[in-house]
Amino acid sequence: MVEPVRLQSLDAQRGPSVTDQVFAFLYGQVVELVLPPGTKLSEVEVAKQMGVSRQPVRDAFYRLSQQGFLQIRPQRATVVTHISEQGVLQARFIRTALEMETVRAAAERLSEEQIASLDALVDRQIKAIEAGDKMLFHGLDDEFHRQICIMSNHEFAWALIRDSKAHMDRVRYLSLSFGAQSAIDEHKDIMVALKARDGDAAAAHMRVHLSGILAIIGRIRETHGQYFAME
Repeated sequence: MVEPVRLQSLDAQRGPSVTDQVFAFLYGQVVELVLPPGTKLSEVEVAKQMGVSRQPVRDAFYRLSQQGFLQIRPQRATVVTHISEQGVLQARFIRTALEMETVRAAAERLSEEQIASLDALVDRQIKAIEAGDKMLFHGLDDEFHRQICIMSNHEFAWALIRDSKAHMDRVRYLSLSFGAQSAIDEHKDIMVALKARDGDAAAAHMRVHLSGILAIIGRIRETHGQYFAME
């Protein structure tokens, strides 16, 4: 009889790994355009400045490249990618298709506790804008959409969205100086539909919300053309 393999249980409460921390830091720097498109990055220099070994930096670089933020060039410097307008439009298409269905499903199954949790996220977004913390707002915006996917029992949809929205993220961040209030108002509209258990209305409001990028991108390109790829 074969003895069962004994594996050590993992600590579910374990904090983020070094790779996770490096990834989160670099993600924020790229989205906030502290590291603008065209910036060259070196594993050695990033590891030295962050006080970590090269392996977590290499792993973080790979994750960022998979999401479209970095171009890794063997034997040459890794470069922050320029924003692709085509990439933004593709991400918008993917998000709209998936999130209209997840919010429709959520309307049918949300508990009162889950609705209260989403309301709290919207309240935190309002406070973040009042405090002028655009990166916090950006993170809370993502969390609002992620939680709808989770609460609809379709968390896998967020994984697909997350891995396709890199170019969209930077445009969204640049738009917050003039578009944050509209985003909050649209989240409130979604919440009204969810509370009414009206899946069709929730999906319609989600479509309007995610389509806003179509009007925004031209304005952003006019003022920040240097960040965009030549396509």
